[in-house]
Amino acid sequence: MENEQSKPFIYDLSLEQIQEWVKEQGEPAFRAGQIFDWLYVKRAGAFAEMSNLSKSLREKLEAHFRFVTLTEIAKFESKDGTVKFLFELQDKHAIETVIMRHNYGNSVCVTTQVGCRIGCTFCASTLGGLKRSLTAGEIIAQVVQSQKILDPFNERVSSIVIMGIGEPFENYDATMQFLRTMIHPKGLNIGARHITVSTSGIVPSMIRFADENTQINLAISIHAPNDALRSKLMPVNRRFPFADVINACKYYIEKTGRRITFEYALIGGVNDQAEHAEELGDVLKDMLCHVNLIPVNYVPERNYVRTPRDAIFEFQRVLQKKNVNVTIRREQGHDIAAACGQLRAKHMETTG
Repeated sequence: MENEQSKPFIYDLSLEQIQEWVKEQGEPAFRAGQIFDWLYVKRAGAFAEMSNLSKSLREKLEAHFRFVTLTEIAKFESKDGTVKFLFELQDKHAIETVIMRHNYGNSVCVTTQVGCRIGCTFCASTLGGLKRSLTAGEIIAQVVQSQKILDPFNERVSSIVIMGIGEPFENYDATMQFLRTMIHPKGLNIGARHITVSTSGIVPSMIRFADENTQINLAISIHAPNDALRSKLMPVNRRFPFADVINACKYYIEKTGRRITFEYALIGGVNDQAEHAEELGDVLKDMLCHVNLIPVNYVPERNYVRTPRDAIFEFQRVLQKKNVNVTIRREQGHDIAAACGQLRAKHMETTG
């Protein structure tokens, strides 16, 4: 038997990998489908629950694999129905997961890394830097746990946004394994078009993702209309300059025929003036894209202020005049520190 901590997570395995393992154990091939069904349809929390498997197979599973345990450290419920969790992983690191209730269904926002090294100056996720990347199984567990929370209400996770803590494209392989399991018809069976992965603009991974040719949506955190301002707000822009990010976006659109979303956090007096909107409109006006304006969440450590309401609408109007599709994000969980990384930052302060 392997040491408990060195065993791989069962959620880390794709159906094909489970099939391969089952074959190696000399078990009938159909057992793999049963295991997968227990994991994602019946949502078992232990191998002992898998009652239609033989005792010996359950023991083999127990000896080779472990479940991801997400221990709830804190849970906050907003007046609008948003629920934010701070979970502890096996190694005592903390991550955040958010369930958002919309009139069209339930969306889960997942984390892909413990911390973040991208260093965006308006974001709480990057406080404390990057500790490690999550495995595919640790990302999957966040959605399975969210679905278990919704099960008693006969509700389901209908969409996923990969916009929690971390840069998913710096944890590319685990993120893609997670996505394949989410959309698998025998898994949670969430439609690819109901999943959005958000990146700060890791150009090689954007190209790679375009070449995967999935139906999964791509969102880019852009936050500025030019190199100089973007480099101040997002140090990653020095590695992957603005023009390269835009060219990678154009490649994605050309390759997939899918519309791209640009996330633009409006920061009072920094990137929210009419001239910024004019410049952004000139860059994006002929692209198959959509701009999501996000009034920035106040993060005490960052000292940024929110853009006045009138200026938000003016920014939107300028983009619309340039024929750029644009909406203002409806805020959710504003009363429960819903900005990514805020709960984890508070937890790190108290635990050292």
